[in-house]
Amino acid sequence: MNIEFLWPWLFAALPLPLLALLLPRAPGVAPATLRLPFYAALQDNLQIHTRQRSRWRLLLAILAWLLLVLAVARPQLIGESVHLPVSGRSLMLAMDISGSMQNEDMQVRGHQRSRLTAVKFVAGDFIEQRKGDRIGLILFGDEAYLQAPLTFDRETVRTLLDEAQIGLAGQQTAIGDAIGLAIKRLRKEPASNRVLILLTDGANTAGNVDPLKAADLAAREDVRIYAIGIGSGEMLIQTPFGVRRVAADDLDEDNLKAIAEKTGGRYFRARDTTQLAKIYDLLDRIEPVSEDKQTWRPVNELYFWPLGAALLLSVLIALAAVLRGRAAVRARNEVSHA
Repeated sequence: MNIEFLWPWLFAALPLPLLALLLPRAPGVAPATLRLPFYAALQDNLQIHTRQRSRWRLLLAILAWLLLVLAVARPQLIGESVHLPVSGRSLMLAMDISGSMQNEDMQVRGHQRSRLTAVKFVAGDFIEQRKGDRIGLILFGDEAYLQAPLTFDRETVRTLLDEAQIGLAGQQTAIGDAIGLAIKRLRKEPASNRVLILLTDGANTAGNVDPLKAADLAAREDVRIYAIGIGSGEMLIQTPFGVRRVAADDLDEDNLKAIAEKTGGRYFRARDTTQLAKIYDLLDRIEPVSEDKQTWRPVNELYFWPLGAALLLSVLIALAAVLRGRAAVRARNEVSHA
């Protein structure tokens, strides 16, 4: 580890206080005098103490200025280089949060839960395991919204995923818009590592972009789409006559298969969390992992230490001046009463 300065050229400001010596002095005003028999001895004593105090104030002021310039130059403690393994994959998750995602036809740890809850449960673990991957998150309903750009910060992406709510983006499903937004965000990434994982439980019912045309554009931009259809196809409903199974499947599988095939990806059907987890495991084996590495050196800012010391010295100098002024006032009052 070593200390470096972010802006070392600011040390050129060190001699600036010397410019004050070139400024013309303000004309002094002769104070009213009072002749005392012991005036000469008193004057000698005052001059000695004044010189001593002035010398200390000058030293403190110089030290405060040095510390202030040191802080402005931004000292930093640079740590040893840390090599981070980077898989090189850029994975964008596009998750459907339309109204149908609230259908409770998915099993999560033995309990009937909504489709969105099941996706959060499995996709959250998937995100946690993506060490070295760039992960992004898109939520879509009537429109598509970017929740998290591609980032190594898996914890933030997981938090944003957990905070997603049904209807936040509307009740319908804009699959084409979600694909288009993902293409826009993946375009700057290396062509071999652009991957979109599309999770939906319905058909395209909203948006300005046709999903198949968006898939054609994705193919031209080398974005591979892995489409995952969510939902068991039926759900249990409690009625006065008991529990009934009803159909709950408006998934357009043909369209999703076509989207995946156009881009060189694959289509999967997830009827429960077990199948969904297996799909994510399969994606690890399908997508190639490059051997890229990133080198990172931890940087700790140190400027607040000299800055705090300079402020403390400034307070001490100001406090000393106040006390000196009060002492001078008391001395004049004592002399005037003598």
